[in-house]
Amino acid sequence: SGFSSIGHMDTMLRGRHHIGYYKEGEEFIQNVFHVLFLLFSGKEKSNLSICWLQYEISKVVQCLQAKNKKKLKAQGRKSKKLAKNLLKAPDNRNHLSLWKLYACLEWLLGNTDDARKVFDTALCMAGSGGLKSPQLCSLSLLYAQLEVELLESIEGAVTSRAVHILTKLAESGPYVPYSGQVLSVNILKARKTYEHALQDYLSKTPVSDQDQMSDANQLVNVVGCFALFQYLTVGIDAAVLIYAQTSEKLEGPGPQTCENTGENFGIQNFPTALEAVTLLHTNLLRFHMKISVYPLNPLREALTEALKRYPSNQSLWRSYIHIQRKSHSANKARRFFDGVTRSTNSLEPWLFAIQAEQMRKKLTENVQRADVGEIHSTIPETGLTNRIVALFEHAVQSENGTHCPLLWRMYLNFLV
Repeated sequence: SGFSSIGHMDTMLRGRHHIGYYKEGEEFIQNVFHVLFLLFSGKEKSNLSICWLQYEISKVVQCLQAKNKKKLKAQGRKSKKLAKNLLKAPDNRNHLSLWKLYACLEWLLGNTDDARKVFDTALCMAGSGGLKSPQLCSLSLLYAQLEVELLESIEGAVTSRAVHILTKLAESGPYVPYSGQVLSVNILKARKTYEHALQDYLSKTPVSDQDQMSDANQLVNVVGCFALFQYLTVGIDAAVLIYAQTSEKLEGPGPQTCENTGENFGIQNFPTALEAVTLLHTNLLRFHMKISVYPLNPLREALTEALKRYPSNQSLWRSYIHIQRKSHSANKARRFFDGVTRSTNSLEPWLFAIQAEQMRKKLTENVQRADVGEIHSTIPETGLTNRIVALFEHAVQSENGTHCPLLWRMYLNFLV
């Protein structure tokens, strides 16, 4: 009984319940972690701790999505206990990535003040590496992003906690917890520091593959911090400009230039960095549209460009579907899905095209079944059903689709 339910499949509804984490499968996974934990030491053990805590956080996220408060409370207790035990291990006490996950867990559980204490403790402990330390940058970026999400408008954000965090990071000194104000002279200094740091990373030539990976991650962190800093202190256009400049530089000319001048490393070297920067860019635009009036077009253009380049990025597809739900004309999105599925072997465009149509079908059914007496059905529902079946048929005939159990299950589920 434990076999089929290891892990989880949250893409389908079974009755009213989401298919979630099952007891037997859960026991199996916990046993695996406990057994492996005794076999590893040093860096491997720390990495395993990170995986374990990420897995616990994924369960908390699922409780949040299912809006199950009772289960969330119980799961929160278990996850926090594990996080504290992992951080007690001598190897993990100064491990910033683990502190970051623990703070994130507290934040998800709604304990904002506790999460802030954890973040502050980790930042004070991290020393003064500033923009040179990848872990410190990553920690500060997450802390600032979470703080920004609490803002109700961009007005007066200059003195917010997020600006304080990003300013302190640029100062490369010991961290001091937020006291309610940020000096404008510090903001000016921080902006200069960010500008120089970004230029340094963009003109740096990686020596080995290992360097290249860490440089790529660090570049993304610096761009994220700088853009967020500009967004809060200047405005959305200043932030978008940084993303545009970075993307332009990363796309760069062909590999020939890289070899000759060693200056412009193009997309050949940093594909992951460009994808991550694009994701930061689209997420910031989405957030800005949520808290203020801003046209939809820049976001739509950024997403369509990005998806042509990264057709298997699920986060980008989710954002795309989210903004398309707001438009009344489905044709544009359908043409786009059609174009992407023709030009790539990835299965994600098919899955998201199907999901988009299913959401549209659900919406029309809800409208037609509204309890308002006599209904004049304006949209013939069969058209959508036939379209979804056709999409499934095409998808399962594609090379990757034939071998995708999820796709077949979704198809069977839909037909039932």
